[in-house]
Amino acid sequence: MLPANPTEREELHSSNISRVIRKEIFGYKTQSCRKALCIAGSILSCGALLLLFYWKPEWDVWANCIRCSLEEADIVLLRTTDEFRIYSRKTVTWISVSALIKSRSDYPAAAEEDSIFSKAIVKPSLQVKSIQVQKIRYVWNIYAKQFQKVGALEDHHTCSAIHAKFGSGLTCYEQNVRRVICGPNTIDVPVIPIWKLLVKEVLNPFYVFQLFSVCLWFAEDYMEYATAIIIMSLLSIFLTVYDLRQQSVKLHRLVESHNNIMVTVCRNKEGFQELESHHLVPGDMLVLKESKTLLPCDAILISGQCIVNESMLTGESIPVTKTHLPQADNFKPWRMHCAEDYKKHVLFCGTEVIQTKGDDRGFVKAVVLRTGFNTAKGDLVRSILYPKPMNFKLYRDALWFLMCLIAFAAIGMIYTVCVFALNGEEAGEVVKKALDVITIAVPPALPAALTTGIIYTQRRLKKKGIFCISPQRINMCGQLNLICFDKTGTLTEDGLDLWGLLPSERNCFQDIHSFPADRSLPWGPVFRAMAVCHSLIVWEGKIQGDPLDVKMFEATNWVIDDSSGHQIEGQGSTHATVVRPGPKASSAPVEGVTILHQFPFSSALQRMSVIAQEIGGEQQVFTKGAPEMVAMLCRAETVPSNFESKLLLYTAQGFRVIGLACKSLQAGKQSTDLTREEVESDLTFLGLLIMENRLKRETKAVLEELSAARIRSVMVTGDNIQTAVTVAKNAGMISPTNRVILVEANKIPGSFSASITWKPLEENKPEDYGSLEDDSQTERKIRLALGSGQYHFAMSGQSYQIVAQHFRHLLPKLLLNGTVFARMSPGQKSSLVEEFQKLNYFVGMCGDGANDCGALKVAHAGISLSEQEASVASPFTSQTPSIACVPELIREGRAALVTSFCMFKYMALYSTIQYLGVLLLYWQLNSFGNYQFLFQDLAITTVIGVTMSFTGAYPKLVPYRPPSQLISPPLLLSVVLNILFSLSMQIFGFVVVQEQPWYSKTDIHSACLSMNNHMENSSSVSSLEHHGMRDGALGQMDNGYKSYENTTVWLLSTINCLIVALVFSKGKPFRQPIYTNYVFILVLIGQLGICLFLVFADIDDLYSKMDLVCTPTTWRISMVIMLAVTLAVSFLVEEAVIENRPLWLLLKKTFRYHSKSHYKRLQQVLEQDSAWPPLNETFFSDSVAISIQGNMGGHSNPTFDSNEDTL
Repeated sequence: MLPANPTEREELHSSNISRVIRKEIFGYKTQSCRKALCIAGSILSCGALLLLFYWKPEWDVWANCIRCSLEEADIVLLRTTDEFRIYSRKTVTWISVSALIKSRSDYPAAAEEDSIFSKAIVKPSLQVKSIQVQKIRYVWNIYAKQFQKVGALEDHHTCSAIHAKFGSGLTCYEQNVRRVICGPNTIDVPVIPIWKLLVKEVLNPFYVFQLFSVCLWFAEDYMEYATAIIIMSLLSIFLTVYDLRQQSVKLHRLVESHNNIMVTVCRNKEGFQELESHHLVPGDMLVLKESKTLLPCDAILISGQCIVNESMLTGESIPVTKTHLPQADNFKPWRMHCAEDYKKHVLFCGTEVIQTKGDDRGFVKAVVLRTGFNTAKGDLVRSILYPKPMNFKLYRDALWFLMCLIAFAAIGMIYTVCVFALNGEEAGEVVKKALDVITIAVPPALPAALTTGIIYTQRRLKKKGIFCISPQRINMCGQLNLICFDKTGTLTEDGLDLWGLLPSERNCFQDIHSFPADRSLPWGPVFRAMAVCHSLIVWEGKIQGDPLDVKMFEATNWVIDDSSGHQIEGQGSTHATVVRPGPKASSAPVEGVTILHQFPFSSALQRMSVIAQEIGGEQQVFTKGAPEMVAMLCRAETVPSNFESKLLLYTAQGFRVIGLACKSLQAGKQSTDLTREEVESDLTFLGLLIMENRLKRETKAVLEELSAARIRSVMVTGDNIQTAVTVAKNAGMISPTNRVILVEANKIPGSFSASITWKPLEENKPEDYGSLEDDSQTERKIRLALGSGQYHFAMSGQSYQIVAQHFRHLLPKLLLNGTVFARMSPGQKSSLVEEFQKLNYFVGMCGDGANDCGALKVAHAGISLSEQEASVASPFTSQTPSIACVPELIREGRAALVTSFCMFKYMALYSTIQYLGVLLLYWQLNSFGNYQFLFQDLAITTVIGVTMSFTGAYPKLVPYRPPSQLISPPLLLSVVLNILFSLSMQIFGFVVVQEQPWYSKTDIHSACLSMNNHMENSSSVSSLEHHGMRDGALGQMDNGYKSYENTTVWLLSTINCLIVALVFSKGKPFRQPIYTNYVFILVLIGQLGICLFLVFADIDDLYSKMDLVCTPTTWRISMVIMLAVTLAVSFLVEEAVIENRPLWLLLKKTFRYHSKSHYKRLQQVLEQDSAWPPLNETFFSDSVAISIQGNMGGHSNPTFDSNEDTL
């Protein structure tokens, strides 16, 4: 590792932290005088400064500390490099190793010379400087001047170095030093105490504002609503805390079983030792027993062979064979030497070892590679503990929205202070009234109302079998416009059926053997290949393994005899698998075949091989894999001349085709001494195995529905490209009239440049299977299709990686029409999703959890069809393994998003209506009474807030999405116009009531002379002697609020809230019509009935309680007419202008508005480009490539998937 240049260190924020969790790092040193000032400020502000520092940790650091180099720092500030730029504060801690290192001469030991453990110890104090970030410990490397991750073996070790340095284990002393520096090998997720969760929830800025509001209301005797808000808030807090606590307990249980397992380690000079797994350190030598064991860490297998169940990581409970790390003597780091196949030597934490096969001495040994949270399992747990922050316009706009309301409130406060101060009110009362304006303008019930909408949607999804662990992503689902689908198990049925076998002899294909067949397969090399070329095992009495292997083996009617030891000539005793003819098998001239050695299937090499020996016969090699790959390894004279056309014939029909090959080994060679390259060369081609992978019943209908809704579907699979294209056509992803263009990118051997070629894929008529067509007529046909944009790109994972490295500028153009991505590795899937997101697509990923884990986490909405542990990190999980959940989720997401907008608009209008009414009455030093506020806040708004969200999703997906931002012209116009209508009506009522002949400023009974107690009451009205807005001198019949203006404004504003609720409750096209929400309609009718009763009733006690006064019937009718006009105008404007989609599209066109989305801009550019896409052309790149090794796999489960694990 290169030391960071001291001058660049703070600029580049040198550390590996930047690369592993993408954070910048700054060093700070605490200053005593600054700290003293901050403590004084916290005391003087009654803790307000502490609260501010809690919300903004960077302010805390900036106030208490001064900037310094990382070397001198005692506090570090980390900042994420994404658009959120989130800060976190970490304290530097010192770990002492002086007790372990008695004299400096005996350290470092042999295994430590070039390790981080020797480079981190500060002399002479013998201490190590460290910080902990997201559960990972980093120590300061004195020489490289940067923080480096510990808890993992360094990457620079070569294969031979791992065997030499760690092959005999660490000494007890080395182990102790490592244990102190790395910490325990546990994935410890403590259950968070309830009090901690409560404190964290209560200190949320929203609840702090609510606390301020409640204190103010208690000071003004507005007890009832204050109590109601307290109850609602407590309920909301307890529900959230309960939910968080449940998640914490669930996660704790998920990991606790792996924290204390008894393991056997080999100590250098001390032999074998039993110890608890939390004592393990990187470099320890583990000895695996034959019994089933859970792995407590990641380890590199260095001797023997293992079969493990990796379902915890991959979601597939298929046994995986692990082989030992070769003792290759070269200078390449071990991971680079093994390339993409390094995983076949690594045993991952949390996976289960089912079976072990010892080496010559019967041992199965592994070197501990990573411990604790650095492991694959730890990484999965961290992805749940620290999810990727979400960038959704709605949440950013919500903050702007609240800021606008606060600014609005500030204007009201200035007005209030001026009016009351000029009229000589007491200072205390003026302050109370001014502060009260904030609680009116900013609705405290808004977050609760928004949360209820999401909770209802979550409940509806649960009924449909879709579970959600990240509720805030539901709104995002309403914006999805591109869905990536895995193929096998998602679009197609999980299992494969054996369809046929096309044997080859003397470089000619023979007659096809169909399955299920009446006649059994004849004995021969092809039969032997099917019987032994697999990685199947007998586990719990059943044959377990890859479904493809199971089907192939079952077709032979042989059985696996998995006894423990077999004498093999010249090999001594070893654990081997023997296959024998079963009861139903046709007669075979052999007793059985022994599988001596396996080279497991590798997705990079696209093949697997075995060395097998007939009992009493010669040793043979059998290989199976991707036909193109197998054919390349065979002697040319054994491959039929029509191989390519035959392969195309079957792949074009959507079959999965497997190539088979074999060769005999020279006698006397030890099978274990042979390298894979030696074994897999000069093979004899045996034929093609043809498997059928049927589409799921609902696939086609779902994809058609998405296509009709203008939601793009993309296939991302590990299968053959031709098969994937055919499945895409059969499923309707690619329509019959559209053309498919194959994009092939290759590295040019011996240079750093690459080439890229565009070839039209043949339409494959049944009678003509030419590979690619190029006559001029076809060229014209293709050009015609391309001109109308009806073309799709298909490319392999290898081509995708080369394009991303060498043709970066072409990648967006290819993604714009890329529909099929085949032979994609898990890391490439994640990378592809992120590239789509960079083009401003809202990406959904639907997979069976198998190798889609990373992509499911990275996507805006990941939907896992597997309930395996691996998919716990997926935001959504469907109980039924069918893609029918995708449109369902989009429908509910759209409905939830529209509900959120309705709620925002309603809450904005309700608070503004109340705010305008109060400010109007302030002009006369009057206000609403306590019960008037209570009726509006509790009986109207709270009930509407809870029931408005009951409206379900509209069953049909329309070909456009709801708006994604609050601050959009239609929405703003709707809010502004409705505020103007409200303001006009309230001012009109306020002014006109004063012009009425019966109006009197002092005598509030002048309008209804018939009232019996008129004479008694009139005397109690002193010209507006008020006792504060809500102080409610309840003993008096008239508490100073009663006036004709108050009655008029309050009745108009209350019923106006109902009008707004009705007008804003959107139905089609994203939600069901409003009349289907029976509860909401009944609530509105009930509330309107009560309001009209209050308008027309003449019940003295009721009016007295509600601070209303009697007015003539003609005035009451006038008020109803005003409200009816407002309703009509508001409804008309909302329907004819705000919801008029064609009108807004016309305005966009008129003002030449262009979408800000990258993909839309790119579409417009490419439509004008007649040279795109280039057909039958080849481009060459410059020799400079962009290195993207890190981000090709680092997003998914970096420990499990990536090609590098940066230390």
